[in-house]
Amino acid sequence: MGQLPKSRTQLEFPFLDCNCDYAGPVMIADRIGRGCKLIKSYVAIFICNSTKACHIELVTALSSKAFIAALNRMIARRGKIRRITSDRGTCFTGASTELAQLLVQSDLQGQIAQEGIEFKFVPSYTPHFNGLAEAAVRSTKHHLKRLLQLTHFTYEEMTTCLAQIEAVLNSRPLTPFSSDPTDFSVLTPAHFLIGRPLTTLPHPDILIDVNINRLDRFKRIETIKQHFWRRFSVEYVGLLQTKTKWTASKGDLNLGALVLIKDKTLPPLLWRLGRITQLYPGNDGVVRVAEVQTQTGLIRRAFNNICPLPQF
Repeated sequence: MGQLPKSRTQLEFPFLDCNCDYAGPVMIADRIGRGCKLIKSYVAIFICNSTKACHIELVTALSSKAFIAALNRMIARRGKIRRITSDRGTCFTGASTELAQLLVQSDLQGQIAQEGIEFKFVPSYTPHFNGLAEAAVRSTKHHLKRLLQLTHFTYEEMTTCLAQIEAVLNSRPLTPFSSDPTDFSVLTPAHFLIGRPLTTLPHPDILIDVNINRLDRFKRIETIKQHFWRRFSVEYVGLLQTKTKWTASKGDLNLGALVLIKDKTLPPLLWRLGRITQLYPGNDGVVRVAEVQTQTGLIRRAFNNICPLPQF
């Protein structure tokens, strides 16, 4: 296995080097009410190479003009990008050509004229070369595609929904802040963007089996967000617990380790964390149950419901 590139291991600024890909299509309505027309749109996902932070934009066409517009919105909020890695889609190659021609035809002199965006295209039929963006697309599209079949949003509603889904993705725990047994804080992608964890406005829980078409437009957006949160928060613990073929036991939990606890009842952007205080081995000497100290008290969980965060 080769070494990771410097853009993955050396952090200068968030989104200075990023990967990009499209997800979709998703259908949006041109207006609210009966008789509305459905318009095909796409989700542009940018992911930072070093912080794994996500930025999501909604575009209405697979053209270079639409991608440049999304890129301008992204740069206005996240800062100038130095390098973008993507596949050889016509929207990406066309945008690269247009930006390069603009710099050549400009009257700017010296170094300023060379401060464009470097586009790096992966070979054809090799999506694993753009693995960061493909993983972000899967995390977003896997659940969003199933949820959007329940209703159709307008452009404004879809933009609001995608912004809240972006917050869910950027709130995921990456690694503990310290090894202090009393410290339950973790590092998230949001810390690199705003310097603190992401929070959200309080909203009442919406019943899972409620008919979404009988809700107000605002409550529909909140329903989709809560559905996405429930699915993603449970799946994220499973992703950290990915098992490979093994012949010997390894990776046992240690006392004092910070773990992520699977809990389907938590509100969006709230992850349940705890420190292991005691281990309970079985008759065969293998530990499968642990006692975890959380901010609300002691709980006992089996290993399939907890997962240690990676140490860097």
